[in-house]
Amino acid sequence: MPPTLASLVHHSALKLVVRAGEDKLGVQVRWAHVSELPDPVEYLEGGELLLVTALKLDAEDPAAMRRYVRRLAEAGVVGLGFAVGVNYEDVPEALVQAARDEGLPLLEVPRRTPFIAISKAVSAAIAADQYRAVTDGFAAQRELTRQTLAAGPEGLLTALAAQVDGWAALYDAAGAVVAAAPEWAWRRAARLTVDVARLRERPAPASSVIDGEDRVELHSLGTGRRPRAALAVGTAAAPGTAERYAVHSAIALLTLTTERSRSLRAAEQRIGAAVLRMLLAGEPDHARAVAGDLYAGLLDAPFRVVVAQRGPGARVPAPEAAPSRVRAGDDEGPLEEFAEVLESAAARAGEPVLVVPEGERLVAVAVDGGAALAETVEYAAEVEADGSAQGNDLVIGLSGPAGPSTAATGRTQAEQSLSVARRRGRVFVEHDQLASGSVLPLLADDAVRAFSDGLLRALHEHDATGRGDLVASLRAWLSRHGQWDAAAADLGVHRHTLRYRMRRVEEILGRSLDDPDVRMELWLALKATSTS
Repeated sequence: MPPTLASLVHHSALKLVVRAGEDKLGVQVRWAHVSELPDPVEYLEGGELLLVTALKLDAEDPAAMRRYVRRLAEAGVVGLGFAVGVNYEDVPEALVQAARDEGLPLLEVPRRTPFIAISKAVSAAIAADQYRAVTDGFAAQRELTRQTLAAGPEGLLTALAAQVDGWAALYDAAGAVVAAAPEWAWRRAARLTVDVARLRERPAPASSVIDGEDRVELHSLGTGRRPRAALAVGTAAAPGTAERYAVHSAIALLTLTTERSRSLRAAEQRIGAAVLRMLLAGEPDHARAVAGDLYAGLLDAPFRVVVAQRGPGARVPAPEAAPSRVRAGDDEGPLEEFAEVLESAAARAGEPVLVVPEGERLVAVAVDGGAALAETVEYAAEVEADGSAQGNDLVIGLSGPAGPSTAATGRTQAEQSLSVARRRGRVFVEHDQLASGSVLPLLADDAVRAFSDGLLRALHEHDATGRGDLVASLRAWLSRHGQWDAAAADLGVHRHTLRYRMRRVEEILGRSLDDPDVRMELWLALKATSTS
């Protein structure tokens, strides 16, 4: 432990005698300093035991001693050592009374105890304390390493919490708590997700301190410019040297674990890409064999296919950038961010998920009704609310339920949903919504409108000359399924007039209205122009 006034008083070789401040001997001594200046305050830092012989002090003047002692106390001096038998045979009563009034410990130093002996005792105690701290720190490092190898991050957090006599928690790249120790710390750690998100906005390495019901240190984890995870350490007070060693060791070990996880994830993605190719090729048995235990549970349950695409407005991450949230203003693209959202949600729920990057696209296979898909819907809603869809940063399409033998159909459905989302300016579209909705919104496309305008242009030009209303007549006739009397009544004209107009439509367009394909194209063209 660090030296205190009490430890110096109890030092058998020093023979110090307490003359004042007996109740404050437990204070820590940072250094022992000798000064005979009448006012040595400007040369002090605080925490010193000041040693004097009163060579330049009128130690018998009560007023002078009150001023002197008050200045020392205000400067943070923790004790005053007065040598007797040099300038004074005994400690002057004026000094003793002044020290008692200010509550400053006053130690009588006998003539046979040189100041250098006190300085050496303080220095040796400080060195011993530092050595113990380093030794304890290395012991903590060995224990943390052992627990990490034996039980992974959970074991490390348990050991770290014991070392700092507090609690510890680990957050994933999405800012969610993935492990905490002791068990009660989960709830405490969950209340810091906003602070963790704020920390992740800063370049790594980054740290912050939060003072509240306890003292919490937050540290980013990862070797890239953006953190991939975060560590929280809660203690009752600021950690000492040994505790600091333990925290820094935990940061290093968790960073190594994080980087190793990145390498493993890259390998998993390569396996996942092979599994996906086999599923889409109609080879579910081969896919199961390659997947093994990695994705086996996913292939034995109904799943859905997700296709996400980076839009033209999205930023492409720099090659060395580490994953994080785009909306946090970092160097990562929306596809990388979305991949982390899927994987983090699945990891927290303990469910498998297959994520395969494909250039400007990302394909994922997730458990139907699972946490990854629920997080996808919530994430898309957040992006839509932020207005990111207007910049085409990310577009997501979701298939209907599928299985190993219908994976190719699921991929097609997801691609169709993605296409519709892109045309509608939406972030997310689910294939089930298309099946239960109307085809008319699909006509809101520039290519469809261009076709419609070209198909109907000759009729509009005819009507512009005032020689009839062929477009309105065509719309009425098609809406009545070619029933002359009903359509003529809707227009308020004779059925022979309507028959004449339809013959003119055929002549102008060069198409027969008896052809069902022609009628369908004309009806869709009319609908497309009416929605523009």
